[in-house]
Amino acid sequence: MSRALQTADDLRRRATYLAEVVGQLYPESGEETRPYIVVPNRRKPRVLIPAATRKVAAGALARYSRPAARAARAKRDAAVWALRLGLDRLLLPHRIEVSAAEGIDDHLSAVLGHDVHISIHIGPARANRKPVLQILDGDARTVAFAKLGVNQLTRELVEAETAATRRLSEYWDLRRLRVPRLLHSGTWRGHNLMVTSALPAWTQPIECGETRRIEAMSELAAVAGTVRSPLGESDYAHRLRTRLKLLAQRGDTEADTLVAAGTTLLDRYATIELTFGAWHGDWSPWNTCEAADVIYLWDLERFETGVPFGFDAVHYRLQDDIVTHQVDPTTAVLLLAANSSAVLSPMGVTPSESEPTTLLYLVDLAVRYMGDQAEQAGASLGALGRWLLPTLLRHIARQRDV
Repeated sequence: MSRALQTADDLRRRATYLAEVVGQLYPESGEETRPYIVVPNRRKPRVLIPAATRKVAAGALARYSRPAARAARAKRDAAVWALRLGLDRLLLPHRIEVSAAEGIDDHLSAVLGHDVHISIHIGPARANRKPVLQILDGDARTVAFAKLGVNQLTRELVEAETAATRRLSEYWDLRRLRVPRLLHSGTWRGHNLMVTSALPAWTQPIECGETRRIEAMSELAAVAGTVRSPLGESDYAHRLRTRLKLLAQRGDTEADTLVAAGTTLLDRYATIELTFGAWHGDWSPWNTCEAADVIYLWDLERFETGVPFGFDAVHYRLQDDIVTHQVDPTTAVLLLAANSSAVLSPMGVTPSESEPTTLLYLVDLAVRYMGDQAEQAGASLGALGRWLLPTLLRHIARQRDV
């Protein structure tokens, strides 16, 4: 799919999702309403911010995200100043009204013990897209974030993130990392709900360099202990084979191709010893903020223990290349495979272990996308046959011929 078609499809899906998420969060009808501002507009909504007061609206917009591009930050900052000065209808003309009867605001106010305002993130099309809410108090301070699980996949992810947040913030000591605290876990209108403390995701990061990032990744990887064993005898290999068997039941060509590739790798590397630990599951520039003393880390829904040591490092490199540096996905996979030893050696992964670790990561990622039906959800990288599977197959064939 061309970038132009991807953009058009994303805009269409965002607009549809805007109506969907409003219906989920404000399902009742009534005469009393709450006003929201659609940023930047209805055609390409990114966030809904509460229009209760200028101060609250400006605070919500200033802290809903941290745009990576300088131009995007400038636009965001201009809109924040327009809100503060009462000139927002020039830059942000689109408004919607939602019912004030028994919406999510009222429930969150009861949970937190004070009145709240919320802004609503309208993310890109993804299989795991769910309502993500920034929660502000009356002084426009961001006090928490909330997520709702609204279908089978997102309910499972919210449950997983709830458990991971509780474990990491309450039971394990972290020196180089800070993760959110779990403030509430429950249900609302049949949806599971988690509320966590707010980390300063909106602040300008301090580039800490690869060394500090790798130290933090290594700390997380060892948080529940590590085990060294042959791949074939590991719990990880058993779990991956089980996931591949579930994909095999689909019976389509891409699933069969991925199952064959994954099985081949597991068989080929069965006797190679690897170290197994934990990983965040989506450690990327947009899920972290590198501060002077610690690295803030959030979105723990993919946290998992007992995976090959170094998965976070290769994931970060791949996502950073594709999203931040706009490297073509196929090229990014090729670069990752070619440079696997350089990427993983800072984490103590030996050269003989680096290629198996990287290829297993690529299989793991592909199984995730396919199992989540990412392509059907419209995710930009969901069509694995266009970028990931061909590259993976070439590497497997090359190894066989060596």
